[in-house]
Amino acid sequence: MSTFWDEKYNTRRYIYGKKPNVFFAQELNKLIPGKLLLPAEGEGRNAIFALQNNWEVVAFDTSAVARKKAERFAKNENLSLYYQTTSHNNCKFENESFDVIALIYAHLNNFERRQMHQKYIKFLKPGGTIILEAFSKAQINNDTGGPGDLDSLYSSEELKIDFLTIGNLHCWEETIKLSEGKNHMGIANIVRLIGKK
Repeated sequence: MSTFWDEKYNTRRYIYGKKPNVFFAQELNKLIPGKLLLPAEGEGRNAIFALQNNWEVVAFDTSAVARKKAERFAKNENLSLYYQTTSHNNCKFENESFDVIALIYAHLNNFERRQMHQKYIKFLKPGGTIILEAFSKAQINNDTGGPGDLDSLYSSEELKIDFLTIGNLHCWEETIKLSEGKNHMGIANIVRLIGKK
């Protein structure tokens, strides 16, 4: 999988742009800065936004190419970014160590998704917030981004089960106009989730 993403990110342009995901930025701005985990962070757009807003950021991705681009992005902004090259399966952090975990287009297949979401819940502090945006199953009919198989697309029903132990959970599907670089551009079907542990 890392080879696939290395090839995808191996271009001078930032394929998802340099601006943060709109939903992520909107929800993060409602919270008091603390420690944030960004799995599958790619080229660093959300990490840079968080750092600029006084968050302590830990980011990771399977792609070493993406990590280098994110670190270069941070350096150009005079910021220091802690970024690991690892996978959802191999990432290791202390339980109850993050105030926020944001899963922004961090797609996994059906079996892995359930396991990894349970893992991330453990990393979250009591009172901590989970923020998620991903493509819904209806996105299979669009060509505006996302996995090409239903098994790696999400539904609100699935996510509500995954995050059943999270309180104040709000999860819904909607159609939006994406404008995140050339790889997320146009009408898209997404699912969003916000909740507190």
